[in-house]
Amino acid sequence: MTTAAQAMVAATGRLREAGVDDPARDARVLLAHAAKIDASRITLIAPDDISDEISERYENMIRLREARVPVSHLIGEREFYGRRFKVSRDVLDPRPDTETLIEAALAEPFSTVLDIGTGSGCILVTLLAERESAVGVGTDLSEAACVQAAANAVFNGVEKRADIFQSDWFGTVRGQYDLIVSNPPYLAEEEMALVSPELRLHEPRMALTDEADGLTGYRVLAEFGQRFLEPQGRLLAEIGWQQGPEVVELFAKAGWTNPRLLQDIDGRDRVICAEKPQ
Repeated sequence: MTTAAQAMVAATGRLREAGVDDPARDARVLLAHAAKIDASRITLIAPDDISDEISERYENMIRLREARVPVSHLIGEREFYGRRFKVSRDVLDPRPDTETLIEAALAEPFSTVLDIGTGSGCILVTLLAERESAVGVGTDLSEAACVQAAANAVFNGVEKRADIFQSDWFGTVRGQYDLIVSNPPYLAEEEMALVSPELRLHEPRMALTDEADGLTGYRVLAEFGQRFLEPQGRLLAEIGWQQGPEVVELFAKAGWTNPRLLQDIDGRDRVICAEKPQ
């Protein structure tokens, strides 16, 4: 028999050899999932032998993680802004960087929100969960992403205030909103060869790159966004950390008021913020 601690040590070595960034953390999280316990309790079972059933589940997950399948895909969910979101290879994994956008959105009042390219729904669902009087719309070109976002709205108890449907950018959107949010595909085509295998091989390419210069989404948001905002409405969009000056220029040329950049916890440009001109 093998103890939980021995299994984690062996798995950590394998994941390190495979080039995984934080092998010890992943080994711990995956063993907790295989044992069907919370990750915080893993130290309690460390000295104990693990059953053949747990060992087999763990081996299967470690083998997939060695192939750089994301942990979130193996356990079926990811935490974002203190809530759990169901994820799959049909949507982009929610990431801590995007919480910068959430904080900026919540810094000012809004009662209606439009999320363009909603993906997992993590932005829309989080904003509705944090603002219990707000209602919102989420759109995505991917039908599978819309299904995932709708499921996350139900999972987090905001489905009665969220309308999620398929749309190519603003194509089928109607009405005006206090707030528009978006995390568009911002990697240039040439950058895709440089990203991690987790992204390149296991997440939807259309959520990562516009197959061009990475700025297509911002051009659309800058050109059409004002039409869908109430007077004094705001737009917030996540950006690649090196795109700031170009994105600000796009919004300035389109006539937006006070386009500016907000930084993430590492001090990198992460969000473009602009207002509809009065």
